[in-house]
Amino acid sequence: MIKSTEPIDLSPLKRSSLESRSSLVSVERFARPYKNGMDLKEWLMSLPEILAGRALREVIEEILEARKRERPVILGMGAHVLKVGLGPIINQLMEAGIITSLAMNGACIIHDTEIAMSGKTSEDVKEALKRGEFGMAKETSLFINSAIKRGQEEGIGLGEVVSRELYLASFPFSRFSVLHKAYELKVPVTVHVAVGTDIIHMAPEADGSAIGYTSLLDFRRFCRLVSELEGGVYINLGSAVILPEVFLKAVTVARNMGYPLDKITTVTMDFIRHYRAETNVKERPTSFGGKGYYLIGHHEIMFPLLASLLMELS
Repeated sequence: MIKSTEPIDLSPLKRSSLESRSSLVSVERFARPYKNGMDLKEWLMSLPEILAGRALREVIEEILEARKRERPVILGMGAHVLKVGLGPIINQLMEAGIITSLAMNGACIIHDTEIAMSGKTSEDVKEALKRGEFGMAKETSLFINSAIKRGQEEGIGLGEVVSRELYLASFPFSRFSVLHKAYELKVPVTVHVAVGTDIIHMAPEADGSAIGYTSLLDFRRFCRLVSELEGGVYINLGSAVILPEVFLKAVTVARNMGYPLDKITTVTMDFIRHYRAETNVKERPTSFGGKGYYLIGHHEIMFPLLASLLMELS
């Protein structure tokens, strides 16, 4: 037979007044319904001042304040950002002086080059893989690998040399190229390569020493840019592994050499939450007094929204 357990007597519970209780949510923070004719600033202020609604406002304020004080805003990006058509948005932010430098993985230079060359990119991997043709676009590999070799010969970084060669080539769709625009505006670009991850590494003209030399040089250039980030903002847009790891190492180098990075703001934007972006961008680098944010949503919606609000309010 199961032992009988007497229900506890709740009458002695100590209770407080709802009016005196501290509450995290109040009607003053609620969303305001849309009204016809609202501009972007009014729409932003109509969002609930709760969770992501508050975070979006704060991110915009941090970026605008950084540029007002002439502090850097670095955009670190993965290639999916370009594949969903955001090149013109990034170009606009560079032209407006909001983005001050770019850091990207190796796939970015591939898609950006193909866009400049032919106005299209991103093949059907499944179909091409079945035929053993995935990543075999000859023009892409010849152009980029040749540029990388020139970079080694001239002692300049991967991002700078590919940007320069795209600018000089002036391809039919160059106006959509982020690298072309960055070179035109003299915006620094660093490219961080993991050998074997990019289609150009499969080509016979790929030169490991040139890739390694130019990408390592870019890492050191990136360390310089990060060392100057105090009071600025680092945005990690759509990179789950490479850029978060590179950023963390650059922060380590900067702090090791005595550069202050106590008041930096970091923002990750992606459509799901990733471990490295969470820890290596949002949390660890800002644990000494900075601020970290994670905005979740599709790149093709969230980044144009952020950019539009920055342009409206700047």
